[in-house]
Amino acid sequence: MAKVTVDASVCVGCGLCEQLCAEVFKVSSEGVAQVVGSDCSQHNLSDIAQQCPVNAIKVE
Repeated sequence: MAKVTVDASVCVGCGLCEQLCAEVFKVSSEGVAQVVGSDCSQHNLSDIAQQCPVNAIKVE
């Protein structure tokens, strides 16, 4: 199982990660993505991390 983190100091809250996998990401009311799960049934988490426009997502 992958360890997923979001660097809140970099995140701009665009919501792309949540659109791609709401099982793992949720944009909070403060406008920052948060990790709410660890597995995405539809997408590879590393692919989602690479699509983040500000590289705020890390997958280990």
